[in-house]
Amino acid sequence: MLTLIEGAEIHSPAPLGQQDLLVADGRIAWLGKGLTVPPDWPLVRVDGRGRYLVPGLVDPLAHITGGGGEGGFAFRTPELAAGEALKAGVTTLVAALGTDSLTRTPAQVLGKVREFRAAGVSAYMYTGSYHLPVKTLTGRVESDIMLIPEVLGVGELAISDHRSSAPSHDELARLVSEARVAGLLAGKSGVSFFHVGDGRGALAPLRALRDGTDIPLRQLYPTHCNRNPWLFAEAIDWGRAGGWIDLTTSSFRELLDDGEQLAAEALVALLATGVPADRISFSSDANASLPRFDGEGHLVEMRCGQIASLWQECVRACALGVSLEVALGVVTANPARALGLAGKGGIGVGQDADLLLIAPEHLAIERVMSGGRWRV
Repeated sequence: MLTLIEGAEIHSPAPLGQQDLLVADGRIAWLGKGLTVPPDWPLVRVDGRGRYLVPGLVDPLAHITGGGGEGGFAFRTPELAAGEALKAGVTTLVAALGTDSLTRTPAQVLGKVREFRAAGVSAYMYTGSYHLPVKTLTGRVESDIMLIPEVLGVGELAISDHRSSAPSHDELARLVSEARVAGLLAGKSGVSFFHVGDGRGALAPLRALRDGTDIPLRQLYPTHCNRNPWLFAEAIDWGRAGGWIDLTTSSFRELLDDGEQLAAEALVALLATGVPADRISFSSDANASLPRFDGEGHLVEMRCGQIASLWQECVRACALGVSLEVALGVVTANPARALGLAGKGGIGVGQDADLLLIAPEHLAIERVMSGGRWRV
């Protein structure tokens, strides 16, 4: 079955104007105007006039097996359903363990990733969790990345956080190097994805890797960079130097009493300080446990990350004056490039047919295509 989307205004995320787009075998087969289709072709036509057609969202961090619970077993967060991701416009995501790597395991994450794939989401995963030594599927980070197609790199490794395993510089350097080499051999990014906590060390462990090793800067991917003022200040310098900056969209305005910024405002601030737009990404931290601690480390409150926040913060960024091209790049092309997913995050001939049909008035998602099929 072929699908021809006619007359939509295409944003790739760069604006391409009003064009028609043909989908065949899960990919974009043609883009332009005036396609003549033989009458006997099995073709479904979709009227895209008056609508934006944009890439499906790419989420570099989702806890699809749930997270938690720093307040005890009563605070464990639930699993994420594939339908929730698709309804939120997320057609590609990377799953991770978090604090709990005892009652939740890499094998459970892999099983859930394959469940998402069966439902039409392009799901991947990181091997490991917050802690070292790394929990893996095969016994080694290198073989996980090389031999398991869904494993892109290692993460979510915790640094500058009281919940981390306080890894040394040498431990981090060895782990990041192993992931990097395995990625080279497997044709993957081999990226190391870092949870950065509220500790005063902030990005210091990553700066030490950047300055004291030969590891390319692109291998280091820190998240939660909008969580407090001192981390955000360091993230500005990190981004100006060419490093990736990932901002978490699952924040709650009523809880912003510790200097945390909502992702949309943080994006505006980063752009104003000269951080290149193509170095910034958003992630939802979906279904993570989001604890708030007092000054003595006692749990005050627990909330759950929301995958719908990814598109919500993209829309809010546009309302704050960020161009649609830049805001879309933060949730599509940029994370796809950081993760080494060449067929994702854009609209062009040969790329995967992961597409959102958007109402331009309020940027509401009306239809979601993933893998060439309408899912929502």
